[in-house]
Amino acid sequence: MWSEEWELYPSYIGAQVIEYEAVTEDTNDDRSADSTVSLDAVLPDDLLEKVISFLPVASVIRSGSVCKRWHEIVHARRRTWSKMVAQKPWYFMFTCSEEAVSGFAYDPSLRKWYGFDFPCIEKSNWSTSSSAGLVCLMDSENRSRIIVCNPITKDWKRLIDAPGGKSADYSALALSVSRTSHQYIVAIATSNQVPAEYYQWEFSIQLYESETGNWVSAFTEVLLGWRGGDECVICDGVLYYLVYSTGVLVNSNEHRHCVFMYDLSTRSVHTSLMSMAIPVPCPLTCGRLMNLRERLVLVGGIGKQDRPGIIKGIGVWELRNKQWHEVARMPHKYFQGFGEFDDVFASCGADDLIYIQSYGSPSLLTFEINQKLWRWSAKSPVMKRFPLQLFTGFSFEPSLDIAS
Repeated sequence: MWSEEWELYPSYIGAQVIEYEAVTEDTNDDRSADSTVSLDAVLPDDLLEKVISFLPVASVIRSGSVCKRWHEIVHARRRTWSKMVAQKPWYFMFTCSEEAVSGFAYDPSLRKWYGFDFPCIEKSNWSTSSSAGLVCLMDSENRSRIIVCNPITKDWKRLIDAPGGKSADYSALALSVSRTSHQYIVAIATSNQVPAEYYQWEFSIQLYESETGNWVSAFTEVLLGWRGGDECVICDGVLYYLVYSTGVLVNSNEHRHCVFMYDLSTRSVHTSLMSMAIPVPCPLTCGRLMNLRERLVLVGGIGKQDRPGIIKGIGVWELRNKQWHEVARMPHKYFQGFGEFDDVFASCGADDLIYIQSYGSPSLLTFEINQKLWRWSAKSPVMKRFPLQLFTGFSFEPSLDIAS
């Protein structure tokens, strides 16, 4: 399948840059009637910036190779790109392996795939979270190692080591970026089994603030019968954490999952997570939480009533006033369309777009939540080379104006 290879901003080393020459006034009244003047030569910089800002991110990046003047505009005017037309989130797909991570990024606006080397990711088992153009990555083998990067500009930084040690029984990562100040918060929610106590789990929340450059231990509580997982998200100033029951369920109406809430604005140390737990709407597998324009959305596989571990479809719900409201269910033709679709799948999203992908297939399905529109992506160039090969990915918003 055809895909494009492209130079990522701001690396244009070795690329040909055409020298830009100003147009001088022509005093020859007898000049030819068919002589032409380049439109961009007569446009002042501010108007040219405005024109370029209406292009998709990929086109903006490539426009930097047109000439020296355009190159300078693309690379030196970060404030201009903050006023760009809103970009739909991209999806970065790669295969699960121990090798260096490289794959393809999907641009839903142009319906194109690009060969993409993601900065900083060394292995495919890193945890990720994205917000407003930045992506946060946590080393699964050393959870104190946290990196924040802009995958488009390749700007990145490693944060000071997170407290709490290198490992945890379960850990989840969340990132929230202010679209106005570009300051951000990184949250790590961990869950560790209390020694010699099978049903007791200690929950901890660590927060990093880019404004101060420091970590703080925000909350700790020991709960009975519930453990954490690898899924949390920050939405409208609240950290939501998907947790799992470790007890024996008495009847089929009980759910094995619920969502804990922790208000990051108050950061109370006296609250009980269990008192604010929200049950999930139905038996779920592969539950994923996502922030879509400050709306908390849950995507998950709907388990069969008698066999909750086997899914019969995929649903989308939105949390309103602490109640789940069903937004949509994946039509059966798409559910079947994955071919090798099994009970394990990935989902993520931002803005108003959700991506769903089976771990066993490079097929990628999109769902526009406002229009309730399901659509396959353009065919992925990632090829399945052997039966047990696994695929994964995550979404991020392409941005040129934000730094780590």
